[in-house]
Amino acid sequence: MSASSLHESATELLETWPAATGPEQSLRQAVLAFLGSAPRGCLREHAAGHITASAMVFSHDERAVLLTLHPRVGRWIQLGGHCEESDDTVQAAALREATEESGIPDLRIEPGLYGLQAHPITCSLGRPTRHLDLVFKVRAPKDAVPVRSSESTDLRWWSVDSLPDDSDLLLR
Repeated sequence: MSASSLHESATELLETWPAATGPEQSLRQAVLAFLGSAPRGCLREHAAGHITASAMVFSHDERAVLLTLHPRVGRWIQLGGHCEESDDTVQAAALREATEESGIPDLRIEPGLYGLQAHPITCSLGRPTRHLDLVFKVRAPKDAVPVRSSESTDLRWWSVDSLPDDSDLLLR
C-alpha cells in the first residue's frame, strides 16, 4: 500500500480499458501521460492535478443510481473522492469512498474501469486543481438504504431515466 501501488493500479486500469469513443481514447492517453510524469499523481498532495476514485453506485436492479449533492461542487454527482496512501489500488479507494459516503454495507464493485472524467475543481487543497476521475461501477444490495455522511448536503437515489438536469454522469 503506497503511492506506487496506486500509481501502478491506475496505469494498468487505463492501459487495459477498452474505451468506447474517440474522446475517451484521447482522455485516456492524456491521463497516462500525466501518470508517466507524476509518480505521486494519485495523491491529493499533487497540486497540479491528481487521480481520484469515483463510484457509480447502482441499485441492485440497475434502475437507479445513488448521487450526492456535493457541498463544494453544488451539483448532484457520483460518490467518490481522493485516494489515500492506505489504499492498495484506485479500485479499493473507490469502494472505500462509496461505502463511507453512502453508509451502505456490502457494496460490490465490478472489475475494471467503467469510465474516465476530468474536472477542474477547488478541492480540499484550497486552490484550483484538476481531478482526473477513474470511475467504477458499483452495485448496492437489494433494499439498500443510504445514510448521508458529513461529506454531503443530500444523498438520494435517482432513476437512470430521470437524472438531474445539470449532471454529466457516465451511464452505459
